[in-house]
Amino acid sequence: MAFTRATGKHRRPSRMQRGTARAAGVAALTGTGVVGSLAAPALAAGPAVAQTGLTPVVTLGDEVAARIDAQAAAQHEAAREAAEEAARKAAEEAAREKAAEEAEKARAEKERAAREAERKRLNTFVSPIPGSYVSTGYKSGGAVWSSGSHTGVDFHAASGTPVHAVGAGTVVEAGWGGAYGNQVVIKMHDGTYTQYGHLSSVDVSVGQRVTPGQGIGLSGATGNVTGAHLHFEARTTAEYGSDIDPVAYLRAHGVNL
Repeated sequence: MAFTRATGKHRRPSRMQRGTARAAGVAALTGTGVVGSLAAPALAAGPAVAQTGLTPVVTLGDEVAARIDAQAAAQHEAAREAAEEAARKAAEEAAREKAAEEAEKARAEKERAAREAERKRLNTFVSPIPGSYVSTGYKSGGAVWSSGSHTGVDFHAASGTPVHAVGAGTVVEAGWGGAYGNQVVIKMHDGTYTQYGHLSSVDVSVGQRVTPGQGIGLSGATGNVTGAHLHFEARTTAEYGSDIDPVAYLRAHGVNL
């Protein structure tokens, strides 16, 4: 009997087609995990794993995983370095701010100390002739004074002895003063006035600001005098007749006489 080869839809798949289909099926089962439950004979009936292309797939998966791990590690390291850099910059900025604050405090303290020193200096009073003494007291009587009494005090001084401003103030008179000879009148910073008479020379001018202890002239014997000395007055105004006790005035401002 002769056999006829099947054709059409009843034709049996070729061996190459069956092998390809089986390989594809194994790959699909591997993806779902089913292949792990198959018995060894079932796997043995088909092509070897090396022949189906599964080994390259598994190898490729390991390489991708290794790359992902390496990328994750690199990202982690970059994040760590970025955090360390941010922390370093924050620490540097905090250090700069602290240094700036300390510098500002030091500057403010220096300015405060300078202002305090200047305030003390301007509030300081000195004797018009350091080391000298009062030779004629306040309100001493006698015909030598037109008012009948002494309106100031006389400090012992040879002609040419430096005369100093007793405190800070502004010169309101400088020059000839009649019976007082060459004189200087200073408006003090507290609103009172001081007068320095019988000078041999005047070293300041009207409007000039003076500081405690600053030289304003030299003692002498100009005007109505019997000998060289310094006539010193303390006044409430710049005018004659507003005198106050000059020794008490100086002592009230810390001058020892």
